[in-house]
Amino acid sequence: MSKFMDVHHGMTGISDDQLRQAHAADLAIQNEEGVVFERAWADPESGTVYCLSEAPDAAAVQRIHERAGHRADEIHPVPLSV
Repeated sequence: MSKFMDVHHGMTGISDDQLRQAHAADLAIQNEEGVVFERAWADPESGTVYCLSEAPDAAAVQRIHERAGHRADEIHPVPLSV
């Protein structure tokens, strides 16, 4: 399993409740692709949302996001962390 940081753009004005709902939609189906979404952050002003996950590959992360209704614009591997 590898770590990934994905980025969503265009979510200007996202509320705390909307972020929680989007994250919950991912969590509800994450096991079907072997993904574990760990955390999500949002900047409502810029409309940028970030999600940290552990997954077999970036494609699995994208499939979950697409099925949950919020395709990621970018998915980056995170090979090192401290």
